[in-house]
Amino acid sequence: MKMIRLIIAINMLLVLGGCSVKYSASGASIEPGAKTVNVRFIENRAPINNPTLSQNLTEKLRTKIQSQTRLTQTNEDNADYEFKGAITGYSFSNAAVTNVDKASTSRLNVTVSITFIKRIGDKKGFTQSFTRPAEFPATQLPSAVENGLLENTIIPGVVDDIFNKAYANW
Repeated sequence: MKMIRLIIAINMLLVLGGCSVKYSASGASIEPGAKTVNVRFIENRAPINNPTLSQNLTEKLRTKIQSQTRLTQTNEDNADYEFKGAITGYSFSNAAVTNVDKASTSRLNVTVSITFIKRIGDKKGFTQSFTRPAEFPATQLPSAVENGLLENTIIPGVVDDIFNKAYANW
């Protein structure tokens, strides 16, 4: 009887210890053998664009991955994980209209298309568009609020969405 319990206990340890995905404190699931990531420069292909958006978005994604995982950024073509993409949409629009047909709130929308390549584990990557809006009072000029909306709302939101899709399986 004790021998059977011992065998069951050993088998349970082997089964539980053999799981292929490890979770970090940030909730990211990284394959045990994964060491490198290549976040390629995210190009700006939107008809309207902000000149600093590509660089800022690329750097924020690299920083998030390096701070939330044990992966090392590389520029090699054979990295364990690879992100590449482009900003495909950048537009201002009216978000809310008052009863006198005057805009009370405006919105900046940014859309980023990302391809995530996994060269390790189940090798299930994705190609997906991520869109984030940010609203501001219509009384303000877009040029006056644009950089603040990008830095404080849109870029962090898009980076979180990309990271969660790639590593948190949400």
